[in-house]
Amino acid sequence: MKKPELTAWEKRLNSLFQRYKYVLLVSLAGAVLLLLPPLWEKEDTEVQAAESPDPAAQAEADWPAALEERLAAALSRIQGVGEAEVVLTWKSGPQKVLAQDSDTSISERGTESTVTSVILSRGSAGEEAVVVQQFSPQYQGALVICSGGDDPEVRLRLVEAVSALTGLGADKISVCKGK
Repeated sequence: MKKPELTAWEKRLNSLFQRYKYVLLVSLAGAVLLLLPPLWEKEDTEVQAAESPDPAAQAEADWPAALEERLAAALSRIQGVGEAEVVLTWKSGPQKVLAQDSDTSISERGTESTVTSVILSRGSAGEEAVVVQQFSPQYQGALVICSGGDDPEVRLRLVEAVSALTGLGADKISVCKGK
């Protein structure tokens, strides 16, 4: 009894498959294509994250040391300075003012307002806040140590250079002779 029932079902399934084999093939190919792009994007973002950290985050974390190194390299090129080392102290680091959107609603308890940051979407590249204004760091003082620090002419050039780059007055900049 089971044998004739199976053959009848087999014949029906075979005839349905023969009739709709192209529809099934196209549907299967479409399902595979829909599933593959998320896998590729996931692999690409994982590879990018493993290869290089976010340069903006890296720059924000290392800005004091990088600035001191750049300033020391620039000052070392001044005639008579020799090898220079720079130490900067600051009141506040670089700051960003972000665009904000406010929503005000009136309820029984009074006026309520909510403030949210405006976010710019870059598709699969991520999201970032919209920066309206950016402030430079405010320095408190500078110390320059160099081999030519005992020469008054070199000291004057160093004080002028550091003052021009940081905005500090001459009273906030100290130049010392190094070993």
